[in-house]
Amino acid sequence: MTRQEFEQQLLSLSLSDKAEIVQSLTKTLSIGGKGITKTPGVCGGEACIAGTRIAVWLLVEAQQLGIREAQLLQDYPHITAADLVNAWAYAEAHPQEIAAAILANNKVA
Repeated sequence: MTRQEFEQQLLSLSLSDKAEIVQSLTKTLSIGGKGITKTPGVCGGEACIAGTRIAVWLLVEAQQLGIREAQLLQDYPHITAADLVNAWAYAEAHPQEIAAAILANNKVA
């Protein structure tokens, strides 16, 4: 199978399958991604960068507001670019969950 054929097959996958593949590849590349976890009692059970209290919805909202990845990495020095890749993949696979979390957290403010 050529790289182009493989890419075409990847593009035909569902968002959820793509997100899982990106997460698996990130781990395989050993670039330090921690993954995404949902822990009851931590950040209201929202999806977070593993081992942190940084919610995926928070990162997505920051990106929507125009904050660049470089700035996010500066603002949160204990996460990596791989963590952001995982967050974006999770958000792409679960858009309704992320949108609902952003909406709910903006209502609180």
